[in-house]
Amino acid sequence: MTQTVHEPSVETLIQLLTPEGERRSHAEYDRYIQDVDAAMLRDFYRDMALTRRFDQEATALQRQGQLALWVPLRGQEAAQIGSGRATRPNDYIFPTYREHGVALTRNVDFPQMLRIFRGISNGGWDPRENNFHMYTMVLAAQMPHATGYAMGVQRDQAGWDAERLEKEGTAVVAYFGDGSSTEGEVHESMVFAASFEAPVVFFCQNNQWAISVPFHVQSKVPLAERAAGYGFPGIRVDGNDVLAVLAVTRWALDRARRGEGPALIEAVTYRMSAHTTADDPTKYRMSADEEAWVDRDPVARLEKHLRDNNLADEAFFEQVVADGHEMANRVREEAMAFPEPELAQSFANVYAEAHPLIQEELKWHLEYEAGFAENTEEGATR
Repeated sequence: MTQTVHEPSVETLIQLLTPEGERRSHAEYDRYIQDVDAAMLRDFYRDMALTRRFDQEATALQRQGQLALWVPLRGQEAAQIGSGRATRPNDYIFPTYREHGVALTRNVDFPQMLRIFRGISNGGWDPRENNFHMYTMVLAAQMPHATGYAMGVQRDQAGWDAERLEKEGTAVVAYFGDGSSTEGEVHESMVFAASFEAPVVFFCQNNQWAISVPFHVQSKVPLAERAAGYGFPGIRVDGNDVLAVLAVTRWALDRARRGEGPALIEAVTYRMSAHTTADDPTKYRMSADEEAWVDRDPVARLEKHLRDNNLADEAFFEQVVADGHEMANRVREEAMAFPEPELAQSFANVYAEAHPLIQEELKWHLEYEAGFAENTEEGATR
């Protein structure tokens, strides 16, 4: 028998923890966080703090020329930790290029995430080890992959009864941003997911900016409202509230596992830093716009809740800072020690098997490189 689940109104922004750190009750979603105790809250804080520290270190590495590019996430930690911690190990995650916090919840090693940004790998980790897919640099390219994977999961689980689906069922989470929401791949993915009732949760981190384009230009209505057009529920949540994000993501994943189809979550948050380290946000937004979101900072919000309710002492916060510095030092040391592959290896990554045109280009490249060595030797003998 299918369990009746309340389908939320998109007119309401779900919030369980106010910007002042006060716990707010919710008749529908409190039951999804009944297991959250003081220890779990401290773990959430630690996750967010370490993610922010990693982001800071990676940004510094890029500024020092050690990374080709970096994609900051400051301000979006609650959206990522809350949703990531809502998943089960057998769920499969399709990220964009900014889900560093989600990666932490899937036990992806931070230093390995820098390989792609250092330009020495097309990935950096094996997605089969933690069900966390490779980063996708092309906007929305991961969306059809997520829907297709979910349709495959659905076929693998065909014939399972309700009890087994609830206990062992796999769901898929597809992350995307408000900028990607206007890409055709998003529309096509949602059409297919709705048509086949695929077990996929579309998780949009609406950070208000598609690089330099503000959200009000991207859409005249909340993104969650678009779900109705596809025939599945949409929900808006305070993306800076880790508890609310955890609750609504659990809700969406539960219904997906039961075979009730996809859902769209719009996590309303704010990108406190640049789109990437190649971007200068001062060119397109005012500092007052950023300052308006400072009081909604997700890390500070949870810290205030922990302190005000005596759920963590000063020693805990000091230890988190120390752990962050230790992690950052390890990240830097390992990143600086990455081996640098020969450029010729890039030619072997184009096709699965040797290709005559690529072989010809490789030959030209090697001759070109050898010419520099010869000129150096000639100069040394003069």
